[in-house]
Amino acid sequence: MVLGRNGAQGRLSVFYPSVLARSLAAACLVAAGTACTVTPRDGPIASAVRSSADVTIEPTPESVSYALVSLSPTALSATNRSTSAATPAFTRFVSGGRASQARIAPGDVLAITVFEASTGGLFLPNESGSRNGNFVQVPNQQVDGGGTINAPYAGTIRVVGMTPDEVGREIAQRLAKRAIEPQVVVTIAERRGNDISVLGDVNLPTRFSLDPGGMRVLGAVARAGGPRSPAYETLITVQRGARTEQALMTSLVKNPAQNIQLAAGDVVYISREPKIFLTLGATLPPGSVGGINNRRFPFDNDNMTLAEAIAKSGGLDDARADPSAVFIYRMEARRTLSEMGVDVSKYASELVPTIYTVDLNRADGMFLSNAFFMRNRDIIYVSTAPSTEINKFLGLTRNTTGLFYDLSLGAGSIAAAAR
Repeated sequence: MVLGRNGAQGRLSVFYPSVLARSLAAACLVAAGTACTVTPRDGPIASAVRSSADVTIEPTPESVSYALVSLSPTALSATNRSTSAATPAFTRFVSGGRASQARIAPGDVLAITVFEASTGGLFLPNESGSRNGNFVQVPNQQVDGGGTINAPYAGTIRVVGMTPDEVGREIAQRLAKRAIEPQVVVTIAERRGNDISVLGDVNLPTRFSLDPGGMRVLGAVARAGGPRSPAYETLITVQRGARTEQALMTSLVKNPAQNIQLAAGDVVYISREPKIFLTLGATLPPGSVGGINNRRFPFDNDNMTLAEAIAKSGGLDDARADPSAVFIYRMEARRTLSEMGVDVSKYASELVPTIYTVDLNRADGMFLSNAFFMRNRDIIYVSTAPSTEINKFLGLTRNTTGLFYDLSLGAGSIAAAAR
């Protein structure tokens, strides 16, 4: 029991510890209620938000159905194939690799040379000094907006979309009845059509005419000063008429077939598309890895393995983590899961919520994690070990019992002083 002095009559009164405990609890509740109204905060508390709503939609008992797959060599092979196939790459624009002959476009300036077999013809006079096989240079002709030129004695010719050789044969055919065995050579003196535009995340956005020998994507990017971002974060978009295709720059470097020939009028757009992954659970706290104050990490190359991702985020927290419970959350294709032997009949969509798990307590778990390719926006979750929850409970118990122990010591001191 605890003795206390009655201030009114000067008598000693008796308080039992249970009464003291109830009094302290009531005081704590009053203090907590007062704190809810006077302590600083960033915004309204949860109860205020819920009570002020005009309409409340309660959570449904439905949960997201997902597949849980333990990493194995079979699962690893199937999911890695799916990851590699998901890398952007050119498909419809890939051809045999040979440049198509440049076509004439509006704005181009054509140089026309007419040859005749002998003098006395349409272009070569009969005066002395002339010689067989002489030629005449026709003034340069610019292709107008309608795609035509006017050649002397040949009239108006529509040349847009034709090659210089085809235009030469057309002019020669029209002059055949007036000139002596005419032959015509047509060249593109100035290219003002057939432009290629390169813009976006490059050092020198540019626009240039397609060379007669053709131009590949990497050559066009080089003309624009190269990309400003690393190759594994650089996405190349080629717009050709109404069609658009994309490829990662590292794909063009590693696979020459992806370095496609450009066509007249193509637009090449370079963008930075970094890939990231998230780490949650029993990993090192934010800010402990290189001063990065988050759990969102970018890829360091075009392919990153699970082991590399865990290492980049600082590894598992050895005081809390359960190495046998490492999970990777992602959306996986039904076909890929079927290859692993997973029953996907209950899933209607082509993408299935999937959780991969790996046991890092096992020696082969390290090999599997180092061969598992990460994807953009994958989530790595590391579960806490069961002993962690026990330690939390024991810590809470120690704090609580310690508080009552201190109160008991204080009450005993008061009683001793009263006696």
